[in-house]
Amino acid sequence: MSPARVVVVDDSPTMRGLISATLRRDPDLQVVGAAGDPLEAREMIKELNPDVITLDIEMPNMNGLEFLERIMRLRPMPVVMVSTLTQAGADATLRALELGAVDCVAKPTSAQASEGLSELAAKVKVAARASVRPAGRIAQPKVRTGYAPADTVLAIGSSTGGVEALLTILANFPETCPPTVITQHMPATFTKSFAARLDRICGGRVEEATDGAPLEVGRVYLAPGGETHLEVVRAGGLRCRLRQGDLISGHRPSVDALFNSVAHAAGPNACGVILTGMGRDGAAGLKAMRDAGARTLGQDEASCVVYGMPRAAFETGAVERQASLADIGPTILTLCERRR
Repeated sequence: MSPARVVVVDDSPTMRGLISATLRRDPDLQVVGAAGDPLEAREMIKELNPDVITLDIEMPNMNGLEFLERIMRLRPMPVVMVSTLTQAGADATLRALELGAVDCVAKPTSAQASEGLSELAAKVKVAARASVRPAGRIAQPKVRTGYAPADTVLAIGSSTGGVEALLTILANFPETCPPTVITQHMPATFTKSFAARLDRICGGRVEEATDGAPLEVGRVYLAPGGETHLEVVRAGGLRCRLRQGDLISGHRPSVDALFNSVAHAAGPNACGVILTGMGRDGAAGLKAMRDAGARTLGQDEASCVVYGMPRAAFETGAVERQASLADIGPTILTLCERRR
């Protein structure tokens, strides 16, 4: 298979050189161009037809978000954002992921430039194989009255492409949604902003999980990025636990850690959902949930940005049923509804 062709877009000549040099060290990638602003990048895309572009947000002539919106509307293609992880940078990068960017990496500072792009090549290679479509509008929250959840814990795991997927699913959730715990692979700087974004479109209340928080109807708990795993434990009722520990399935927080804890704490009174993402994190944990009697769903290949985690779960027998992204939200609510 021929190397994936990449165009690097950044206004800093130093950063363009650093990104290009990092990518050129991988034999599966070929840097075919480097542009200093979106206008130059537009001409390179037309001429060079790359498989992936890396894109900064703060640039002259047109900011990266505006350029990304035009790309996804006129010529959808895989984009990996390389941006600062300040609070403002996190908010902008989340908006880029909503617009259709496949993934993001932190722009290194000069103090740690040599190792700051360690994940870039892997993410660009995944992006080159990703399924990219024009970004759709996130549905407005639907007013749903009279929904009564059963005594069921909902656990969701996601990675690459998960921002759009979670926004789409939670936009369907009513004020009385089932108690929900979510692990999304995401840098620590992003999760508070992402929880706030989800809170604005979800009928229930969405927040970063805190250690000891009780799982309650109408509440959604997002795993903080960084140093802990989000788990569910029984301690006078079901509660969130933030546990420090090693990487599990290559991640912290890990979907496997969450799903395994739910299988142990809630058994058949649970529903597990695995969404778009690369790798295998969550497959073993979802199998444990299904073996414990929980209902399990996997996002189907056609609607995934990366059909890695759902594929691994499906192939291990962890997935009871596959569904499209458009159908998963309503299906979750049906599975978690109190039987009349």
